[in-house]
Amino acid sequence: MSPTSIHRPGRTVAGPLDGVRVVELAGIGPGPFAAMLLADLGADVVRVDRPGRAPLGGDPARDLTNRNKRSVVVDLKTSEGPATVRALAARADVLLEGYRPGVAERLGVGPEDCMAANPALVYGRMTGWGQDGPLAPLAGHDIGYIATAGALSMIGPPDGPPVLPANLLGDYAGGSLYLTTGVLAALLTARATGHGQVVDAAIVDGTAHLTSLFWGMLAEGTWRDARGRNLLDGGCPYYAVYGTSDGGWMAVGALEPHFYAVFVSLLGLDADELPDRADPRNWPALRAAFTARFRSATRARWTAVFEGTDACVAPVLSLTEAADHKHLTARGTYTEAHGVTQPAPAPRFSGTPGTLRRPPAVPGAHTVDVARDWDVPDLLKDHC
Repeated sequence: MSPTSIHRPGRTVAGPLDGVRVVELAGIGPGPFAAMLLADLGADVVRVDRPGRAPLGGDPARDLTNRNKRSVVVDLKTSEGPATVRALAARADVLLEGYRPGVAERLGVGPEDCMAANPALVYGRMTGWGQDGPLAPLAGHDIGYIATAGALSMIGPPDGPPVLPANLLGDYAGGSLYLTTGVLAALLTARATGHGQVVDAAIVDGTAHLTSLFWGMLAEGTWRDARGRNLLDGGCPYYAVYGTSDGGWMAVGALEPHFYAVFVSLLGLDADELPDRADPRNWPALRAAFTARFRSATRARWTAVFEGTDACVAPVLSLTEAADHKHLTARGTYTEAHGVTQPAPAPRFSGTPGTLRRPPAVPGAHTVDVARDWDVPDLLKDHC
């Protein structure tokens, strides 16, 4: 783990989005992560929390998706609450919300309400099913979105159930990253034209978009629409994961012939005695040979064998092991900030690097400062 790159006194630029103002209407999952990414890159993100406990509970001081943000508490169910949010939106560049379709409108903080006083506002909407369509009004979670988009069917062994990739594939890859891409693209347009717009970021759309490569391979006949039987889904024996004698795992990605030659040699096998890897009919025999070899030694032993080579083999590390890996330590991929080990901002910028300026925002902790900095005195009416 590397020393932290926390924002230091005297720095005038917090990141490439320094000066961009973002209002985040509190939610769970991909919305907060998208706002965290904008905050990591220097945006002044004000999270509008609701009174009471967070929907999923937990300690807000440990919720890293709220790092680099400031928080105010506004009750949108009061007569004054929506007006306060609209006042914040009038001073913002971007607003993010993750309600079901129609909820923001009913609360008086929908796109028309917020853009009436700020036509250049980019209004980002994060949902699972999107703003329209038969499923739009229904509840859902990551697992259902990636199942419907076809992505979940691709992950796992051919003779077992689909394997859940945590909520990385749907919520964060198909949701958060598409929302941030969308609002930043819309922000460029708004700054050029003075006109904002609504960004409809649906997890099913983003997840489906992530499968573009495989739709092309399906069209050319190089991908089977069946789990665990293809080049990149574990079906190929030289792009797969193998168990070691101590219960560990090694990840093999020796796709190219020259990398494959290094892999086979270091594994202790004679390439001339192995069947042709290009013929999928030989894959079971190759898998059996590789499985037996990896089972003959520990993960540490195989890590030492392959380290520093072009065999494209790596140990499967846990989260805590990853934080101590020498390459990630050298790059500062993980860092310690505000007493918590966490991923550093990404991606990296040569002139305006992202920073870790603030710990996770505790609800309402920054009401006075935001009221002053954003010139929204109504925030102070219910502040004690």
